[in-house]
Amino acid sequence: MKANMWQTAYALKALPRTGWLRKDIEQPESVAAHSWGLAMLCLEFAPRIEPPLDISRVLQLALVHDAPEAIVGDITPHDGITKVEKQQLEKMAASKMLAPHMFNLWMEYEENTTREAQLVHALDKIDMALQASIYRSAADTTEFIHSAWKKMPKEYQWIWTELNLNPPQSE
Repeated sequence: MKANMWQTAYALKALPRTGWLRKDIEQPESVAAHSWGLAMLCLEFAPRIEPPLDISRVLQLALVHDAPEAIVGDITPHDGITKVEKQQLEKMAASKMLAPHMFNLWMEYEENTTREAQLVHALDKIDMALQASIYRSAADTTEFIHSAWKKMPKEYQWIWTELNLNPPQSE
């Protein structure tokens, strides 16, 4: 993190996830809580992927993947911002706040070309589905599970089963 950006980054601890706010979830998880959940999923499942992944790198990607949201907020498809605009906003924020080694990790995640980044992307969707299943008693979170499942690479679908997440019926 760039020296003057630590307080900004720590705002992620209090920044609620926008999708859960849209569903009127009381006390929704923060972006930082989501990143912790993602890191825990990475810690559990990355060592079980063959051929072996660089687990340290997987965890680093998980921890920096949403850092720019401290500046731009948790932008969702419902916010009227195009995917390209979102990418531009987040890249500007990442370059402003992240030290070069963290920025490179963030770019690796964004480019999604390494096996480590691809796993983190898949587990990011699984984290959303898992959280949606937890919130299911408070709101209809089916759309989050459907969205995550649609983006789930076949090679990681076994993780859903292990987490007792069922694929959506209509898929």
